[in-house]
Amino acid sequence: MKANEHGEPSDTGRLEAFSDGVIAVAITLLILDIKVPEPEVGKNLADELVALWPNMLAYLISFVAIGIMWLNHHTMFNRLARVDHSIMVLNLFLLLCIVTLPFSTSLLSTYLNDPGDGTLAAIVYACSFLATSFLFITLQHHVLSRRAHLLREPVTESEKKLILRRGTIALPAYVIAAAAALISPYLTLAICVVLGLFYLISTAGRGREPDGKNASTIS
Repeated sequence: MKANEHGEPSDTGRLEAFSDGVIAVAITLLILDIKVPEPEVGKNLADELVALWPNMLAYLISFVAIGIMWLNHHTMFNRLARVDHSIMVLNLFLLLCIVTLPFSTSLLSTYLNDPGDGTLAAIVYACSFLATSFLFITLQHHVLSRRAHLLREPVTESEKKLILRRGTIALPAYVIAAAAALISPYLTLAICVVLGLFYLISTAGRGREPDGKNASTIS
C-alpha cells in the first residue's frame, strides 16, 4: 500500500487496497460454481468431470478477464498521486460491475446447453463484461483527461490515445458477442475467449517500459 510523507496510507493506497479486496472476493467466488460431482450408482466420475467443461471454460474466461482488469486497475492507480470524490465514485461503480461477473458466469455455465435459455444467459454474460469494460474505460478517460492534474507524471497525448484506444476495443467486441448469442451461445463464448487471449497476450508482451514504469494496458 502506498504511503504519504508521514508514513500513513495515502488516499490512492487505501482506495487500491479496498478495490483489491473486492476484486479478490469476486475472482474467488468464480470457483464456487464448480461443484464436486456426487457419487451415484451407474455414473462414471470421468464422465461427470467431462460434463463440467462449460463451468470450467466459463470460469477460466472470467478468471482471466478479472485478472487482467486487476492488473490494469493497478497500473491506472499507480499513475495517480491522489484521488478525488469523482474518481472514488466511478471506481465504486466499476467494482459493482466486477462483483456481478461470478453471477453471470454461473448463469452461462448452467444454461449453456439449454436450447432456449442458453441464448439469454449468453447475452447477460456478454453484457456484464460490456458494462464492466465501459465503466473501466470511463474511469480511465476521466483520470487521463479530466483529472490529469492528479497524475504523478504528465501523460502525453499520444500515450493517452493509445491507452484509451486499446481499452475501447473491448466495447464493440462485447456488443458483437451479445448479438452472436442469437446465433449460438457457443459463439458468444468463443468471442469472449478470443478477446481474453488478446488482452492476456498483449499485457504479457508489453512488460515494463524502459524507464521502469508499469506498461499501460487496458482490459
